[in-house]
Amino acid sequence: MSFFIETSWGSKLKWGEELCGDKVELVKKPEGVLLVLSDGLGSGVKANILAGLTSKIISTMVSAGTDMKDVVETIASTLPVCKVREDAYSTFTMMQVDEDGNAYFVEFDNPTIVLLRGGKRVFIPWIEQNISGKQVREAHLKLKLGDIAITFSDGVIHAGVGQLLNMGWQHENVVQFLEKEWQPEDTAYDVQHRLLSECGELYQGHFGDDTTVAALRICVPNPCCVMVGPPVHPEDDEEVVSELRACPGMKVICGGTTSQIVSKRLGKELKIMLQYISPDVPPIATMEGIDLVTEGVVTLGKTLEILEQYVETKDPELLMEKKDGAHLLAETLVLKCTSVKFIVGRALNPAHQNPDMPISLSIKLRLGKDISECLKRLGKPTELKYC
Repeated sequence: MSFFIETSWGSKLKWGEELCGDKVELVKKPEGVLLVLSDGLGSGVKANILAGLTSKIISTMVSAGTDMKDVVETIASTLPVCKVREDAYSTFTMMQVDEDGNAYFVEFDNPTIVLLRGGKRVFIPWIEQNISGKQVREAHLKLKLGDIAITFSDGVIHAGVGQLLNMGWQHENVVQFLEKEWQPEDTAYDVQHRLLSECGELYQGHFGDDTTVAALRICVPNPCCVMVGPPVHPEDDEEVVSELRACPGMKVICGGTTSQIVSKRLGKELKIMLQYISPDVPPIATMEGIDLVTEGVVTLGKTLEILEQYVETKDPELLMEKKDGAHLLAETLVLKCTSVKFIVGRALNPAHQNPDMPISLSIKLRLGKDISECLKRLGKPTELKYC
């Protein structure tokens, strides 16, 4: 069985700094995922450069099949030496997992990875070796459905030091927290966000160090089919609705006319929801058997704006700060599904012929294409079909 590897990460800057000294690099390919977390020496600009170089070197070389010994030696010879500390130093953790659950973990001086299975920590069979004077730990293991692997920078175990906790939050305390708070339905985002939020509580909002948490979860594929607009030929309505209905995962409808067509063909009632009305986003609707029903072009335009911001910041809070149709759609596309298929109808909407609402067909088609491109930049498998 082929798995889907769900990933999520978040960072908080050291109080008073403008750049983060931690860096996460993610490489997604059809055969698997490579995630690298690097923590540069110190904080600010220098740490940011060290972490960025380290994570990029590892992700690039490992993706190309380079042996870890050569990777570490390249890092040691490439990083710029700090004139003050006379050292070129950056810790790192690498998690590489393929679609069959085969995992390769590597650590150097970062807090050790926590692997949860059924909410309990699982032993990782580490093997330690010396590479270019650095004690590097490696592990090969088989992950199972539902497993969650969490890695984090030392900002997590320093949380609360000298404030709420004299000695900071020790690694064992972090493990206990993760085990206690685990829920069977947890996503990778749920776990990393929960841990990062707890660090914020311990730091009392003023992070004493750059703090980063990254998580990956082994899950079954959950595709999403999004129907946008009716087909150009009405006689194709039945075929397109049948394709939507046959989708094994999530089902989304964008557009008032489209939702009416689906409602009629499926014999399901369409109910408009008014409690989440937003000034700039039309209300959503509900329909039995459909996960999300939104208005069309306006909602898609706002969704694109949200996704473009997310591509730049990778901040999941952007997706969930409101419960209007655009945010719900963005959250669904990024966090709740593993792949997306857009079925975009090319029929002209009579409402758009109103001179007071000059929305052309080309805008709808472009929105579908631009949203697809955003998702592809995030590593999300995406298909675009016109009808």
